[in-house]
Amino acid sequence: MRNLSGQSKKIDLGGQEIVYCLRSSARAKCLRVAIKPGGEVFAVKPRFLPDFLVERFLRQKSGWILDKIADLKNKKNLLARGCRADFLRHAKPARDLVLRKIGKFSQTYQFDFNRVSIRDQKTRWGSCSRRGNLSFNYRIALLPDRLADYIVAHELCHLKEMNHSRRFWDLLAVALPDCKLRRRELKNY
Repeated sequence: MRNLSGQSKKIDLGGQEIVYCLRSSARAKCLRVAIKPGGEVFAVKPRFLPDFLVERFLRQKSGWILDKIADLKNKKNLLARGCRADFLRHAKPARDLVLRKIGKFSQTYQFDFNRVSIRDQKTRWGSCSRRGNLSFNYRIALLPDRLADYIVAHELCHLKEMNHSRRFWDLLAVALPDCKLRRRELKNY
């Protein structure tokens, strides 16, 4: 299990021994639990919160945690760290795909952007900077076409709305009326 500079701890949930990573953060305002693809469990707590309250919370949410672990152990994790050869093999096809899709969505969104880059990102499919730079994960080339459409249109909409407000989702829905459905589908990858 990755540690992410936290403590590795164990807890019994529903008769199963679960290993989780617990990290304290000065910036955390409340306890947060996440289950990553592969079934890894991470908890981040405010520094002032005692560990026994974390365990109590995990036990209260044991049904959800166990269901999520079982579900995510079976899902593909395309964002898992690949090797340099994977990046080199897929970067050009990913760039070609992204540029083609930007051309497609430019008919709907006539936004100006600065630069497009393809990267090996661990946790994101894409991003948009305030300077208008668009960045995409090379693994976009491995996704079904409709999900690649979603990622490109999503980042293009951030050129106009740098948040996930209602205006952002309304703007995205102009090109992709089923954007919320596609967003849920993307979580499977």
